[in-house]
Amino acid sequence: MKNYSQIPFVSVIIPCFNHESFLEDAVISVLKSTYQESEIIIMDDGSSDGSFLKAKELAEVYPDRIKVFSQENAGPSVARNHAIDLARGKYILPLDADDKIGRKYLEEGIRILESDREIKLVYCEAEKFGLKTGHWKLRPFCPESLAKDNMIFVSAMFRKEDWAAAGGFDERLKWGWEDWEFWISMLKNGGKVQKLSCIGFYYRIHSISRRKSVTKQTKKMTLDLLNEKHAVFLKKYLDGPIRNPRSWSKTINRVLPYFSLLSNYRLRDNIHSLIFDKK
Repeated sequence: MKNYSQIPFVSVIIPCFNHESFLEDAVISVLKSTYQESEIIIMDDGSSDGSFLKAKELAEVYPDRIKVFSQENAGPSVARNHAIDLARGKYILPLDADDKIGRKYLEEGIRILESDREIKLVYCEAEKFGLKTGHWKLRPFCPESLAKDNMIFVSAMFRKEDWAAAGGFDERLKWGWEDWEFWISMLKNGGKVQKLSCIGFYYRIHSISRRKSVTKQTKKMTLDLLNEKHAVFLKKYLDGPIRNPRSWSKTINRVLPYFSLLSNYRLRDNIHSLIFDKK
């Protein structure tokens, strides 16, 4: 029997909600990996299609590699946390059920994480496929960029112990940006990030993407949560909260005090005029 405490073992976490038609592609991409010291945990999030049955069929074919669980629909954060809690791996790779990974991603990611304990997060180059195709251009990592935008996709590798220290994915976030919030939670007190040069992640563009159901109100609620929860981090790198548009956050935060000062001067002058210049 393998000693998972000694082998650099990775758990690939696949939350699945109504992605029966895509799930097998995601699973096969992991099974074809050059790194085989892994398990796949599929957490069905209360799907109403045949996703759970498809997951069980895959587990019957690959019983040593795949474990399947289900929960009532609670969103991807709950599904990921539940699955990671059950994971045996030292390392974790979340993978949405409609996406895929490249053959060398696990191998290269674990090599980097094993080489330097200060590295908390590893991600890679990515490509889009499906309704749209092409290279997904990702900026080099820096804390300021992370503060104002979700610059790393959810399929980045990290240690399970760092997930626990960060408090896991925030389960209040059900409609997006839960990965962004998690990266901030993990990295705001320190830690390095490394981006691999290989294309290791494939992001599917399709008509039922969760992002298309996000409303302006939901986005505002998410930004309000981020601003409240990570105020110190955002103050350090943006001089204040995330604004709209997000890319202008730092500029707006730096300019606003001057507008406030100017407004106060005008108010003072108006009051002075009302009191002393009244005829």
